[in-house]
Amino acid sequence: MSAPAAAELDAADPLAAFRDRFVGSDDPDLLYLDGNSLGRPLRELPARMADFVEHAWGERLIRSWDEGWFDLPLTLGDRLARLALGAAPGQTIVGDSTTVSLYKLIRAALTARPDRRTILVDRGNFPTDRYVVQGIAAERGATIGWLDPDPSAGVTVDDVRDALSDDTAVVVLSHVAYRSGHIADVPGITAAAHEAGALVVWDLSHSVGSVPMELDAWGVDFATGCTYKYLNGGPGSPAFLYVRAGLVEHAAQPIQGWMGARDPFVMGPEYAPADGIRRYVSGTPPVFAMQPMAAMLDLIEEAGIDRIRAKSVALTEHAVRLHDELLAPLGARLATPRDPALRGGHITVDHPAFPELIGALWRSGIVPDFRRPDGIRLGMSPLSTSFSEVDGAVRRIATELARAVGSPAR
Repeated sequence: MSAPAAAELDAADPLAAFRDRFVGSDDPDLLYLDGNSLGRPLRELPARMADFVEHAWGERLIRSWDEGWFDLPLTLGDRLARLALGAAPGQTIVGDSTTVSLYKLIRAALTARPDRRTILVDRGNFPTDRYVVQGIAAERGATIGWLDPDPSAGVTVDDVRDALSDDTAVVVLSHVAYRSGHIADVPGITAAAHEAGALVVWDLSHSVGSVPMELDAWGVDFATGCTYKYLNGGPGSPAFLYVRAGLVEHAAQPIQGWMGARDPFVMGPEYAPADGIRRYVSGTPPVFAMQPMAAMLDLIEEAGIDRIRAKSVALTEHAVRLHDELLAPLGARLATPRDPALRGGHITVDHPAFPELIGALWRSGIVPDFRRPDGIRLGMSPLSTSFSEVDGAVRRIATELARAVGSPAR
């Protein structure tokens, strides 16, 4: 697809104006296709953070805990749930990291199925998910059941159904596969697990903020995800976790902290969990680090998650067409589903020359991601990425790849 065509797509994009609200979006020498790893910061953040330091922290000091900070994990969680998760209030909190949240939820699910010992997870899942499962299995004497899906696709309902048994306690999967971008059938897989008496923990890290979801309607048990990708919370921003209302009071989380106690300021000798989702809070919440994500939720509310998804589909369709025109003739292979209904906000393209090219691309201002063994991942954050940015980046990748393989670029 030609550059004028990309410009036409930008001109017709109803969300195009949002791009100007991100730092660095006006830099012509930086073509950034890694927003699914770390989103750009919002231009308003310096003023917002300065105001927070000056007033909520500097003027109100400790009083701010009574004026909103103490409940911020819940209130921000409820807002995220409403805008992006399809979940009712009282089931979502913000805090900790994805790793800690995965540990809490998998342990809670395993404890809720005391007569079962197997944790089902796929080998293509993000390393953290697999490592946490391995640690919990060793800690609790559980067995790991491994799924081996098609790496260019993802885990299907049939994959899960074939692996389930009457010993399966919990299934741990990602909504969008971090390498291929495949969207899992959350309601179908969750229903299959429930039919077998198992619970499911979903990792939403590569979907939240770009792919609409309906956690309540889908019957999801537990879910977690990071906030520094499509939620633009910044490096190390806190994660979120969701627990279905019917499980909140019954699935005990394993990291008991004073902020999740029934009456934390009594400082009592024994732990008693708070009512509701607050019991999943452990330590002091990272209030300062929650501010960038709160700002991004303003944009998501303004744009609407359905329009964000429509832009995401259009961007990945554009990238797939560019792959077919420019990269496939040079021997590259699309490692992502072609059906947009099965694809999240990124695509992965494989070629043996990419491991040697990625460093040069970054140094020249072309910033995709690299995923072993030989994949370049093109991540397009809908509110901050333009069609022209995708076009320019893929054309530069094609030029470098053609030079590497000794073939003229188109």
